[in-house]
Amino acid sequence: MAQIRLLQGFLTVGFWTLASRVLGFVRDILIAAFLGSGPVAEAFLVAFALPNMFRRFFAEGAFNMAFIPMFAKRLESGDDPEGFARDAFAGMALVLLVFTILGILAMPLLVYAMASGFAGDERFALTVEYGRIAFPYIFFISLAALVSGVLNATGRFMAAAAAPVLLNVVFILGMAVTALLGRPSEDMLGVGLDQLLGLKMGDTLAFSVPFGGAVQLALVWWAANRAGYRLRLKRPRLTPDLKRLVVIAVPAALAGGVVQVNLLVGRQVASFFDGAIAWLNYADRLYQLPLGVVGIAIGVVLLPELSRRLGAGDDAAGRHSFNRATEFALLLTLPAAVALVVIAEPLVSVLFERGRFTAEDTRATALALAVYGLGLPAFVMQKILQPLYFAREDTKRPFRYAVVSMFVNAGIAIGLAPFIGFMAAAIGTTAAGWAMVWLLWHGRRDMGHAAEFDAAFVIKARRLLMAALAMGFCLLAMNWLLADALNAARWRYLALAGLIGSGAVSYFAIGEAIGAISISEMRRLLRR
Repeated sequence: MAQIRLLQGFLTVGFWTLASRVLGFVRDILIAAFLGSGPVAEAFLVAFALPNMFRRFFAEGAFNMAFIPMFAKRLESGDDPEGFARDAFAGMALVLLVFTILGILAMPLLVYAMASGFAGDERFALTVEYGRIAFPYIFFISLAALVSGVLNATGRFMAAAAAPVLLNVVFILGMAVTALLGRPSEDMLGVGLDQLLGLKMGDTLAFSVPFGGAVQLALVWWAANRAGYRLRLKRPRLTPDLKRLVVIAVPAALAGGVVQVNLLVGRQVASFFDGAIAWLNYADRLYQLPLGVVGIAIGVVLLPELSRRLGAGDDAAGRHSFNRATEFALLLTLPAAVALVVIAEPLVSVLFERGRFTAEDTRATALALAVYGLGLPAFVMQKILQPLYFAREDTKRPFRYAVVSMFVNAGIAIGLAPFIGFMAAAIGTTAAGWAMVWLLWHGRRDMGHAAEFDAAFVIKARRLLMAALAMGFCLLAMNWLLADALNAARWRYLALAGLIGSGAVSYFAIGEAIGAISISEMRRLLRR
């Protein structure tokens, strides 16, 4: 039954994450079609990245990794988990409010730190304007992440997983309304709906960012309220539990900050090459689809599961959950990584090449996507290995490992940029990902039985890798056969679907034949 509950959690989070990422593709396809890789697109993408960077720093990097294990233990013992959640909610709201105000005031400095290559041209002023509009998103989305942690720890995954769908819906509706009102495409991220709504220097998408965050917070707050956790804003108080939370959260926040420094280095390097920020962003969106569906689903479900198991002293059950989660991750991650490398160009061409997104943009984005594809297994394995530390309230070692990966990323990205251009940023990101995995794997040796791989996993992992590599050769052959159709405007979407479908069929067929995958077992688990 434990395996069924674990798989059910993975599938619930994975399904809604998939829905969010698909809508995110629609959003990015529209942005690419209207704006391509021009200065307005780059300005908005950097402005949107600012609150997202701090969101991962505050919410995902610090509070969730520290809050969920503490909340899960209180939940198991019945020691007033709701009171602890209320105190954390109030304290975080105050910190976020102050930080949001300071961020808006210091926006020129933040933009310079994110993309100093923009200084002296039109992109800088645009980014500052969009950044000030979008930055309040950090307040709403970080509180939403904390409330989502409450829901996840209690085994209620649906609302928290579905919330990101709403942000993309807001974006798409905003662009649709703007387009229907006949605004020129170059104004979509510029003056926007000035005449209609009386907004000065307003922007449809920039305003969609904080509005989408508020909608997400409303959804998870409503779900938590229905579950019996009535979180209210009140006067914050520094209780002993909150002090303990801060002690655990600070290293996690610093680790999250290091990860964001890696992204910052990449953007800084890319900002000195025209169009590079947009190319890396579109490539990022493609590899984020499998990373989100698999990696985020694993991380969201595995952390509270391990926290409960280890808190109860059940190392055997913790080991079982760890191994089965890793198997599930590799089952989907390995073929996705191979596909991103092998068919990067047709993927980018069919999905993005239209309007202002040119063939040159396709080639540059595909090259970055292939490099990110090589790092996809590392990015997912981080999501699996980190809960082993966080479930034990150990946030210091992941921070130290993250610092090492930061130096790997900076050394490669900055050192190679004069020789290979913007691609140095993508290579640095992937190399840093694998360095982080090696350190997490090496450091878990003193964690005992619960952090070990069992014999069944080792056998299955080898077979899954064989099936994924064999699928890669099938994709190469099908890509060659469908080359003309993939370049024909009339058939390209159907051809891409056929190409992806052939990869899926070959992977599962080969996997079944060599014992890597049991389709009948998968059907039985899904039915249950």
